[in-house]
Amino acid sequence: MNFDRIAPHYRWLEMLCAGPLLQRCRTAFLGEMQSPRHVLIVGEGNGRFLVDFLRAHPEAQVTCVEASAAMLRLARARLAANGLDARRVEFLQANILACTLPHRRFDLLVTHFFLDCFRADQLAAIIARLAASAAPEARWLVADFREPASGLAKWRARAVIQSLYFFFRRVARLSATHLTPPDALLARHGFILRERRTWDWGLLHSDLWGSYLTL
Repeated sequence: MNFDRIAPHYRWLEMLCAGPLLQRCRTAFLGEMQSPRHVLIVGEGNGRFLVDFLRAHPEAQVTCVEASAAMLRLARARLAANGLDARRVEFLQANILACTLPHRRFDLLVTHFFLDCFRADQLAAIIARLAASAAPEARWLVADFREPASGLAKWRARAVIQSLYFFFRRVARLSATHLTPPDALLARHGFILRERRTWDWGLLHSDLWGSYLTL
């Protein structure tokens, strides 16, 4: 998987296809949680969420893992353009399946429009790795695509999602061919869904997951 080729065009492609909806999904819970101290963001992309997060939580220290060097350059440039202190962010260019994560416990994990990029076996390994880095009372933000259970919304979502996989498998070499919901894997590692919000006929969702200790 490599998003370097598409990185310069990702912003306008996102706006063309979804307008502000994806960013609304990313930021849905920003103002509704206690200020986290150590944050792990995986697959951040070009830094749009990161900018809003740093503004909302000025005391947080962030580790940002992203495989694409081009996306990381855009994220750093976005921080500078918005006058934000890049010293609050540790950028790691790395494949989450192979890298060594920092030896600390994170009280917030963020995976927005990222988990859908992987096959079921890869997804299981990724969630296990990230869960092992979570503090006992950690929360986990997930924003992604979903397929509603039935009706016209289900078939509409299926058509959209299949089109996206067709496109990104060719331009970014995704290994996944279809969407694997992460819910069961998150639950297996001790997280429970505290709140889910959906948009666009159920095609998009934002989740706030928490460990059992956050109840």
